[in-house]
Amino acid sequence: MATCQRLETGFLLSLHQWRSSFLSHFLLSWKQLPVHTLRTDTRKFHTAASRALFRLRPFHFVVATGGGYAGYRQYEKYRDRQLERLGLEVPPRLAGEWEVTLYKSVPTRLLSRAWGRLNQVELPTWLRKPVYSLYIWTFGVNMKEAAVEDLDHYRNLSEFFSRKLKPQARPVCGLHSVISPSDGKILNFGQVQNCEVEQVKGVTYSLESFLGPRDTPDDLPLSGGSGNGGGQASAATARSSFQSQLVTKEGNELYHCVIYLAPGDYHCFHSPTDWRVAHRRHFPGSLMSVNPGVARWIKELFCHNERVVLTGDWKHGFFSLTAVGATNVGSIRIYFDRDLHTNSPRYSKGSYNDFSFITHSNKEGIPMRKGEHLGEFNLGSTIVLIFEAPKDFNFHLKPGQKIRFGEALGSL
Repeated sequence: MATCQRLETGFLLSLHQWRSSFLSHFLLSWKQLPVHTLRTDTRKFHTAASRALFRLRPFHFVVATGGGYAGYRQYEKYRDRQLERLGLEVPPRLAGEWEVTLYKSVPTRLLSRAWGRLNQVELPTWLRKPVYSLYIWTFGVNMKEAAVEDLDHYRNLSEFFSRKLKPQARPVCGLHSVISPSDGKILNFGQVQNCEVEQVKGVTYSLESFLGPRDTPDDLPLSGGSGNGGGQASAATARSSFQSQLVTKEGNELYHCVIYLAPGDYHCFHSPTDWRVAHRRHFPGSLMSVNPGVARWIKELFCHNERVVLTGDWKHGFFSLTAVGATNVGSIRIYFDRDLHTNSPRYSKGSYNDFSFITHSNKEGIPMRKGEHLGEFNLGSTIVLIFEAPKDFNFHLKPGQKIRFGEALGSL
């Protein structure tokens, strides 16, 4: 360990010496720029240095600045990896407000709609195999698990992305009460503390901002009209009150689990347990990337992005599943909800749309069995589970592990 630390210290010192040497050579070269004098009757102008500067702009300046920033970011990533290898914890570096604002100014919703339309274009038969094979090779898709392995069968990218699996490809665990609703990577899990949920280790988001305000205390979980969330009480009291409203049984706790679906993963998601879906809340929003690197960088990323929140109850109380959109994943489909339309061209910032599945003729909502098909993404994205369970509920997971639909998440 001591040898590794000495090597790390030596590397950083060498990097510092190289940077100092580079700056010295740059300043020396700057001083040696040829300077020509233009004389007039009253003034004397030095022009060569300004001409040299003009030659550097704007292309050379942009390339130099962008290349320098990219190089610095790569160095930071390398340094973090080295610190992790030494067993040292690397604190997350959160984006500033201006960085988030700049990122949100990128027309990701427009690009995602364009991508969605491209996915619907029927490919000629001769082009299907080369296009799908390139995607399979790039993202490591296992087509042996697909119900239809013949690539010529999929008329467009949308059909290929939403392909179904062979029945035996994903056996559903019957011994545990909660299973993984999808293939993916476990970003975080555990108990909800002080109404804050971790999207990745060390980076949190507000549970109330994520789910939206709880407007009615009756049997329609999170139902109500469109609006902007907000409370009149103090922030601490409001957070505590919101979390306590979700816990319906004495002695229970609130738990969460975040699963990231990569582009190469199976894109459908299923019911993680036996439960009843009573309500849907749709939040239009941004469509920023949700890969783990961005999740470590932008606080409350899931609250910024478009998402569909399904809420209801299971045998231990409150249960919710949220499908979070991402760049090129504006299309979120819930099979039993034909009224849901995501990534619409116009939306009001901070708004949400509610729909109740409980009616006068249907008092039970939508019953879902464990493992039953629930919905699909147009590409990879994120699933967030938030649910109530007794204090002895245990997750059978490790952060960062790969998981497949049907495998156990936890049980009592």
